Amino acid sequence: MGQNNYTSLHGFILLGFSDHPKLEMVLSGVVTLFYFIMWVGNTAIILASFLDSHLHTPMYFFLRNLSFLDLCFTTSIIPQMLVNLWGPDKTISYVGCVTQLYVYMWLGSTECLLLAVMSYDRFTAICKPLHYLVIMNPHLCLKMIITVWSISLAVSVLLCTLTLNLPRCGNNLLDHFLCELPAMIKIACIDTTTVEMSVFALGIVIVLTPLGLILISYGYIAKAVLRIKSKEGQQKAINTCGSHLTVVSIFYGTIIYMYLQPGNSASKDQGKFLTLFYTIVTPSLNPLIYTLRNKDMKNALRKLVRVDCESTKSKRNQKS
Repeated sequence: MGQNNYTSLHGFILLGFSDHPKLEMVLSGVVTLFYFIMWVGNTAIILASFLDSHLHTPMYFFLRNLSFLDLCFTTSIIPQMLVNLWGPDKTISYVGCVTQLYVYMWLGSTECLLLAVMSYDRFTAICKPLHYLVIMNPHLCLKMIITVWSISLAVSVLLCTLTLNLPRCGNNLLDHFLCELPAMIKIACIDTTTVEMSVFALGIVIVLTPLGLILISYGYIAKAVLRIKSKEGQQKAINTCGSHLTVVSIFYGTIIYMYLQPGNSASKDQGKFLTLFYTIVTPSLNPLIYTLRNKDMKNALRKLVRVDCESTKSKRNQKS
């Protein structure tokens, strides 16, 4: 039997937080709560921005994509994680693990690039307001989204295939609560220095290149905001960009600390908690961050709630 046939037949065991049984009970409740908040918040943003014609602009087109991405990203992990937290069975099938590995890498890479695209949208809106709708036309926006998803898919296929081809010699214990690259590389039974360096190098490209573009965009935005004479105009620009900048800081800060450290710099429990943070907490906070300072989004959400309440009342009247 081949070296990797064992895991192909028996799957993997996700150790997760199994050495802390009491913590698993607490985490299952916390994760369920945040998962519910994430679904409600991101679904509300998608519906509100789609149904309100005032929000049919490039900014909200990209925000809808981010909300959809967060829904998919979190859903690719949390259901399996909850199954493992609730019961003694910590296994995941080989197909399930491989699927999760590819999807998780694909969606995570997509979010890195999408945040860079959103920063370019804000740069165009503030630095070139008169040409904004001409530059950020629907055709270009769609083209940018397709490019982002395609590049991320290519990166995912390359890195995940490289990792899965490593011999594991029957090792199927993953010291994590999901199937991700570092955990898969650790169970290989050969020297993985070359693969780790490849992952690290591509990580720099997929994480630091978009971050560099974001910082350049916000450098120009800062200059443009300082030139605005009215305080009201400055405040509006700050509110518009502040939400995106907050999301970027939280997401990239965690990712850089987690993945751009060669070797095993972070402790295993610290790594798990950080992964938990950006896979469930950050997507749950994004809708809140984007609506707190955004009057247009607040109004759209109010309309959505009002329409829902009116439809509920009309149904009750029909029954009576």
